[in-house]
Parts: sequence; structure tokens; C-alpha cells
Amino acid sequence: MKTLVLGHKSPDTDSTGSPILWAWYLNEVKGVPAEAVLLGEPNTEAAFMLEKWDLPKPRIIADLDEGQPCVIVDTNNPAELPAGVNTADIQAIIDHHKLVGGLETKGPIEITIRPLACTATLMIDLMGDDAAQMPDWAKGAALACILSDTLAFRSPTTTPHDQAVAEQLARDLGINIAEYAAEMFAAKSDVSAFSDAELLRMDSKEYDAGGKSFRVSVLETTAPDTVLSRKASLMDSMTTVAAEDGVDQVLLFVVDILNEEATLLVPNDLVKTVAEKSFGATVTGDTVVLPGIMSRKKQIIPNLTV
Repeated sequence: MKTLVLGHKSPDTDSTGSPILWAWYLNEVKGVPAEAVLLGEPNTEAAFMLEKWDLPKPRIIADLDEGQPCVIVDTNNPAELPAGVNTADIQAIIDHHKLVGGLETKGPIEITIRPLACTATLMIDLMGDDAAQMPDWAKGAALACILSDTLAFRSPTTTPHDQAVAEQLARDLGINIAEYAAEMFAAKSDVSAFSDAELLRMDSKEYDAGGKSFRVSVLETTAPDTVLSRKASLMDSMTTVAAEDGVDQVLLFVVDILNEEATLLVPNDLVKTVAEKSFGATVTGDTVVLPGIMSRKKQIIPNLTV
């Protein structure tokens, strides 16, 4: 039985590219039959990466069968994984997020969680000398993952090691990082084909704070006005999405990559309180600009207060 390599729901670039990278490593280096799979449609930036390197989109699965061998990457949170994950045969976890807890395994496993900006960086470290065998498409996918998660080194999650690995990959490929990142971010910014509900769920994670449950959504873009022009309908859709997803409130942060700031939509008093208590903001309307806020993992989630 093949080992399935999977990331989190609502696949972004890292959660699409890293399963592909690790499946290559298991198949070609370790001799373990493996397949990269997704838990949903990849976002527009991830789809650009697949097209750029002529990679087939991994198969999308809804759940894991009991006893299915799998490797979990880019998350360790059961809420971001299939319902049957604890009955599957988890072989390893490779991640760069805080330890959440709740996963159960059939025996001792390899768990590697390191304070890096990107899972792909960590994977290249784990491959060691074998990383030199990566074909160009794998290096290109890894580079895309790192540039996405670091916002081309603008994010506060960026470490010197992430940047060094990315720069080496770019040298190997003869790629200009600034030009490649601009292509990626342009693809990420094209959200015209998505409904409001799809935008609110596209890059989101659930989180509880102060007795309230939130879907914390982040849209990273070089064209924030294309999203903010839809703020009225987005705020209307928040009520429906929150009810369908069983949370108290959707929080939408529109991250302006170039100006290094986030705009939070403020549809009601609960979000106004969150903005004021979490970020020290003064809210006077239905949006508030949060200078320097770029990272959900490092700046938004740890500070959420009600």
C-alpha cells in the first residue's frame, strides 16, 4: 500500500508543494512507494506553481481509510486534517507550526517540528546530501514554497536559513527571485473567479480565543483593492460561513505584501473588540489598517484577544 503524503485543508503553496517534494524523496531516494495527495483545491498561487513546473495536480481525497499509511506535512492540527486521521497509520509528521496535540498514532513515529518559515526548507534539511538529487521541478517547487511562506523574505517568520536555502535553489535554477516572486504573487492576487465564501475559506485556520471560536482568514495580495472592493458582500457572507463552519466569527485579514500591512474587515462589535484588544488599533469604520502585520502564525494567532 502506498504511503500518502498530505498537508492541511485549503492547500496553499507549501501544503501543495511539500507533499510533492516528500513523495519524490520517499519514492526515489528511500524506495518507499508514496503518493502526494491534497485535501482540497490548491489556491491560485499553488496552481501557478504546478503549471510553472509542469506538475500534475495531486489527487484530492476527502478522508483517510483505517490503517492507511501516511505522512503529515505542514500541520499537526487534527482540525486541519481528515476526520479519519487518528485511525490511519501515521508514519511521520514534518511541520513548522506550534504543537497543537490531538493526533494519535499506532506506534512511535518520526516527528520533526522546527522554527522555520517553510516546510520545504525543513524537508531539504532532512534530505541532507540527497537533496542534491532533486530534479529542477522539485527545486522550483521548493523555491515557490519558501517564497510563498516568507512573502519573498518580507514575513517576520523568515529565518536566515530559509533565505539561504531559497537563494541556493534560485542559483541552481538560474532564477531571479524577485521576478519569480512577482509572478507568484500576481497569481495569488487574482481572486476574481472565487465566490465570497471561497475567499473566506481559501487560506484559513480555526482558532479559539476568549471563549469564542474564529475562522482566521488571510488573503495575501499585491492588489488589496481588488479584495477590499468586495468588502460589503464579504462581510455579508461572513455570517453564512460562520454558521456553516460552526464558528462564532470569521476574521478576514487582507495582507498587502508590498506595503507590509494588513487590513482587517470589521463587520461588528466583536471584531472591533478583537482589533482593539489584540492589536492596539483604533477602529472608526468597517475596516482598520494594521501596519506591519504580515503573519497569521507569528503575529495574528498569538495575539488574538477578545
